[in-house]
Amino acid sequence: MSEQSVITLHMPPMPYYITIGLTNFGPGDQHPNRRNLGIFDQLWVVKGALFIGEDDRQWTVTEGQTLLLLPDRYHYSVRPCESETIFYWIHFEFKGTWSCENAAHAVRTAPAVRQAWQNPYAVAFPQYFAPTDFVLAESILRKLSAYSGQSKASSYMNEQRLFVELLGLLENREAVSDSSATAMKLANKTETFLRLHYQEDITNRSLAEALHFHPNYIVRCMKEIYRCSPMDYLHRYRMEQAKLLLLKTEQTITQVAEAVGFPNAPYFSNCFKRYAGISPLRFRNQYAQ
Repeated sequence: MSEQSVITLHMPPMPYYITIGLTNFGPGDQHPNRRNLGIFDQLWVVKGALFIGEDDRQWTVTEGQTLLLLPDRYHYSVRPCESETIFYWIHFEFKGTWSCENAAHAVRTAPAVRQAWQNPYAVAFPQYFAPTDFVLAESILRKLSAYSGQSKASSYMNEQRLFVELLGLLENREAVSDSSATAMKLANKTETFLRLHYQEDITNRSLAEALHFHPNYIVRCMKEIYRCSPMDYLHRYRMEQAKLLLLKTEQTITQVAEAVGFPNAPYFSNCFKRYAGISPLRFRNQYAQ
């Protein structure tokens, strides 16, 4: 069996479901060889066994197991099927950033600096494994297959919904290291606190007291997941809230500054200009409807 890998999809955007098929191989049949397919190919074996290779790695995918073939690799049959083999295959596209890492070193992080309003979520799952609820997965696969004969206009939303549900079953948090899972949990908790209390005077010390963690550890977790410190995140979030107030209210610049946690209006204006490239007043005049 090949060394285990974890596939991580950094979202947004969301993966896009393309199509599904159900294939029945008899003894002697084999999966086609392909190179650089350009899309993800998820195999779900419900009976028998597939002998599949990808570049220099090989797997035996048996009943109740799934394997994700990557879009930029060479896929080939290691050997023909030895008995009747039935499997679903799903093709999907992902325009975002994805990675394939050794399971022992997999980390769940955002690929780059994200803005305060963006979701840092990444779904991670083993490339090859047996989902704990394969029966439910097979039920979803049958539903998806039933939609395949309908027009896209009538089935599109239902197909995408079912596919997202299937992705949820794929995710195996145990495949991600404990340290990364802890970092994600604390980073999410920090983010929630900052969003709820951004109007208040927050420091690394007060944040540590509120969350009951050492400030250095909070900073490390935020940098691992969000690629920024808690204070950087807070600053960006305040600036984005200020933008909304400038566009949607008639509050003065001083009132906007106070509403987003800046008791000093001139200092707020300087911070806003460095962040947005223009002054708060000019931003309002230029973009307000």
